[in-house]
Amino acid sequence: MEEPINENQLNIELSEEIAEGTYANLAIITHSNSEFIIDFVRIMPGTPKSKVKSRIILTPDHAKRLLHALEDNIAKFESANGTISGGNSNNGMPFNFGGPTAQA
Repeated sequence: MEEPINENQLNIELSEEIAEGTYANLAIITHSNSEFIIDFVRIMPGTPKSKVKSRIILTPDHAKRLLHALEDNIAKFESANGTISGGNSNNGMPFNFGGPTAQA
C-alpha cells in the first residue's frame, strides 16, 4: 500500500558532492535593501590569502527565518551538550590560530 503524499512535504535532493559539505571558519555578512549575502570563508594558518568557499544570497524574510532557525537549533544543542563557549565577543576575526607559523 502506498503512503499518502503530504502536499506540504518538500522533496529535496542532496547530491553526494554537496552532502560532503564545505568547511568554513568565517562568515562575512553584508546586505542591501533587498537581500542579505553571506560569504563563507576558510582561513588557514600560514596562508596569506583566503578564498570565499560559498556564497548564499537570501531575502530579508529568509535571513530572519535563518536567524530564528539557528537560535532554535543552538538552544537545542546547548540543552543536550552544554553551553557553547564564545560567540558573545566582537573582538574581530579569528586570525590567531596559535602555535608556530609554517616555514619552508
